[in-house]
Amino acid sequence: MARMNKAPELSVMIPCLNESARLPLLLADLRRSELSLEILLADGGSSDATAQIAGLVGAHLIGVHPAGRGRQLRAAAARARGDWLLFLHADSRLPQQWSAWLTTLLQGSSADASAWYFDLRISPSTPARRLLERAVGLRSRWLQRPYGDQGLLLHRGLYERCGGFAELPLMEDLELVERLSRIAELRRIGLPLTTDGRRWQQEGVLRRSWRNARLRRRWRQGESAAQLAKAYYGP
Repeated sequence: MARMNKAPELSVMIPCLNESARLPLLLADLRRSELSLEILLADGGSSDATAQIAGLVGAHLIGVHPAGRGRQLRAAAARARGDWLLFLHADSRLPQQWSAWLTTLLQGSSADASAWYFDLRISPSTPARRLLERAVGLRSRWLQRPYGDQGLLLHRGLYERCGGFAELPLMEDLELVERLSRIAELRRIGLPLTTDGRRWQQEGVLRRSWRNARLRRRWRQGESAAQLAKAYYGP
């Protein structure tokens, strides 16, 4: 990972809460970067080894209390120094060529006019998960609605124009991309971002997808993010 005293080209924001089992894999991916970058871990009060892991890789650990993904992401973005911002979940994995690919993308003359997302991949792969990935790809492209598991890359200026992440405990990704889509196009990076399939394994693809769709519908009908978070995470 390139280290520079001047402002980095890319700031990577990762919300975390007791993700020490998965976080090192993502951090190892990030350390392969050819870009100058900084890593900001927005921690919601982990009781595991998250702080020690952050120290080992030189990441900035930002304590955010109470925990809440929107609040954590907003706090990390406020501390970021890079011109470009990349938001990732702690259980994500980047492909081998991600750094060279993004280096080329960021050099495009109009790259900063758009927000960018990865293609969803769920590990381990199953036929049902492949169908879900295709459905997510169509939704992201035609409805301009990529969600947090796909990451989000955008220029600082665009992030500030849209107002940034709201301090929501749930639906922070949907709320942001809805605002973003009014002022910019959301475009495919053209690379996969692999996420841990444990949530789909616990409930099954159909049940999990149906549950998430119901939560989104309740959100659009005006139910608060706090109420939805209780239904999602439990009391």
